[in-house]
Amino acid sequence: MMFQWFRLPVLILAFCASSAAARAEPLGEPAFSPVTYQRTVWAYEGYRALYEKGGWPDLPASVAGLMEGAEGPAVAALKQRLILMRDMAPDAAENDLFDQGTREGVRHFQRRHGLNPSGKIGERTLRALAVPIDMRLKQMWMTLERMRQTHFSFPERYIVLNIPGATIEAVDHGQTARRHVAVVGRPDRQSPLVSSRLATINLNPTWTVPTSIIRNDLGPKIQADPLFLQKHGMHVFGPGGIELDPASVDWSGRTRLNVSIRQDPGPANSLGRLRLDMPNIHAVYMHDTPQRDLFRSDARFHSSGCARVEDVVGLAAWALEGTDWNRARLEGEIASGSRIDIRLAKPVPVIWVYLTGWAAADGTIQFREDIYGFDEGRAPQAEAEKDVTGSINQRPAGIADLIGASPARR
Repeated sequence: MMFQWFRLPVLILAFCASSAAARAEPLGEPAFSPVTYQRTVWAYEGYRALYEKGGWPDLPASVAGLMEGAEGPAVAALKQRLILMRDMAPDAAENDLFDQGTREGVRHFQRRHGLNPSGKIGERTLRALAVPIDMRLKQMWMTLERMRQTHFSFPERYIVLNIPGATIEAVDHGQTARRHVAVVGRPDRQSPLVSSRLATINLNPTWTVPTSIIRNDLGPKIQADPLFLQKHGMHVFGPGGIELDPASVDWSGRTRLNVSIRQDPGPANSLGRLRLDMPNIHAVYMHDTPQRDLFRSDARFHSSGCARVEDVVGLAAWALEGTDWNRARLEGEIASGSRIDIRLAKPVPVIWVYLTGWAAADGTIQFREDIYGFDEGRAPQAEAEKDVTGSINQRPAGIADLIGASPARR
């Protein structure tokens, strides 16, 4: 059955439900679920009410760099903002000291903005604090619009990637079974909106380099270093699959578009040791990577469109639950170097979404940076096709019937 967002039961979401207590984020419910839409409608209403009361004032420039132990008017202004945003309790404004409670309030703000919860006002935290309330309203509005147009039927088990959050969740019966840090496409090589199925898991995969990467990335590197391909275990093939001597190819001209490049399996392979294959018109997929250090950043937009997944073996093992493949067996086969393709008897639905402002199950209102500019009206690259169950989504009633006039028209 296809869910229609506007028919979901109304859920009462308390605007001040978020707690500033320091804690590791529980798995709980996923960011993208059948009730995300209605929760976000109520969050929008709460922010709109705050907007109509004047929103929040700008912070002084001296807020930059604040950390525990600081004191003064800038700290007082920061605390007032955190209270207004429900990241701190109202009684926290009793003094102008950046105490432990203030640090935890900052960490709470950072967590719900997808930032490193350092408790300090660094550059990215300062930038998030500087976003005015009308822009936050627009983020929620545009996220609601994108959800309203989404084709997905929320099966018992599915995998969801939120592109702006660079986070993957494996969902089982409405609960997040696993959460993985991801690296997604950079702004000039965007990860597309995709609805597909995880159908095959490739152990020790080869990598056939996309033509665009040959043209834009590898060609110049090969010209600069004639041994580049050899160093990276790559082979060049011409029409008909005949292997060519790289020296015979003009890497600066059109000839390079008539060749393909394939990288051997191994620890240096750009796909790492495992790929999660999901057929789609954009030819994107999820995979391992030898560049594990990228997962430590909170700005993970470095790929050419595919999604690199931290602990991808764990995600693969989850997808294979109920079969004779477990994590130990996967790791053993990977270590052996065997090239194995595991076809799932029951493919797992996968959806890549673009959520920049939404309400979570615990009442926190989450925001992520609009890295591709979709909130500014630039159309996302969505697949106009049937959803993963084969049914067609019916266009629901206009969102304005639920939440009033768009902030852009106010």
